[in-house]
Amino acid sequence: MTTSEPTRRESNGTGDMSDMTMEDAAPRSAVVDRAKALSSIALLDRIFFHVTRAAAVIVLLILGGVIVSLFHGSMPAIKAFGFGFLFSEAWNPVTDKFGALPAIYGTLVTSIIAMLIAMPVGIGIATFLTELCPHALRRPIGIAIELLAGIPSIIYGIWGLFVFAPFVQTHVQPPLISLFGDVPVLSTLFAGPPYGIGLLTAGFILAIMVLPFIASISRDVFETVPPVLKEAAAGIGCTTWEMMRYVVLPYSRVGVIGGIMLGLGRALGETMAVTFVIGNAHKVSPSLLAPGTTISATIANEFTEAVGDLYTASLIELGLILFVITFIVLAIARYMLMRIEQKSA
Repeated sequence: MTTSEPTRRESNGTGDMSDMTMEDAAPRSAVVDRAKALSSIALLDRIFFHVTRAAAVIVLLILGGVIVSLFHGSMPAIKAFGFGFLFSEAWNPVTDKFGALPAIYGTLVTSIIAMLIAMPVGIGIATFLTELCPHALRRPIGIAIELLAGIPSIIYGIWGLFVFAPFVQTHVQPPLISLFGDVPVLSTLFAGPPYGIGLLTAGFILAIMVLPFIASISRDVFETVPPVLKEAAAGIGCTTWEMMRYVVLPYSRVGVIGGIMLGLGRALGETMAVTFVIGNAHKVSPSLLAPGTTISATIANEFTEAVGDLYTASLIELGLILFVITFIVLAIARYMLMRIEQKSA
């Protein structure tokens, strides 16, 4: 009896140790599996970080490559003309005399005309669609406006040359000439024979092209205004105009300005539609009815004819100038948005 009891105790103790080892093995395997899963997640996260960073770096490299290419290609013109290239009206490939002033002037004037027309019309369309339009018509009208943005620019150019320009020549320019003929400043802006094509016609075409961007974005940001704000304005007796002016526009002005700047960027860089209707004349005229040119139209018209190095470099420098103008406009827009956000905060 006495010898068998210790043996039984020893055997029981050995059995308990083996059971404890088997019980500890399961938690340890779970810990290992969890560590492997966390390591896999961390690896995927690092891969995602490096891929997204590479995408951002690629964008910067492409932008830097474009800038370097433009500078390198335009160096012969920069060395030959210097800053005088920006203020010269000359454009004579025979004598290798080139200047960018008419193209810069036409680009800025047509874009300003387009924005002066498209801004109020686009915001008005967005107001009508969000506040006044019957629900059954909102979707069809909205789709029709968005379809305008998908029409190729060359279609706008052909329509502008064969349909819109004759209409302007017959029904728009003669009344403007007779109406403002005796007004001191406006008589200069609307002087000359009614060609039909010119800066004013190009501005109208650009306004039609940028209108969908301004209207669509303004409509989208108007719809983000909380209904309680509109109901509060209506509750204190505000009209629709007062509600839009004092409630909706202040609340959504950042988005509206963003849409306007997007349209302005489109207007500055538009090529084919403007080329058809602007007249392509390398001269600066105070009259909006006179033919002119833009940077994009000049490059599109003459790049295939540029046979000399200086001629090609001058066209590339025009592209560099357009790049700088676009960058300045976007920088100003970004600064305005930052100021608005700071005031709102």
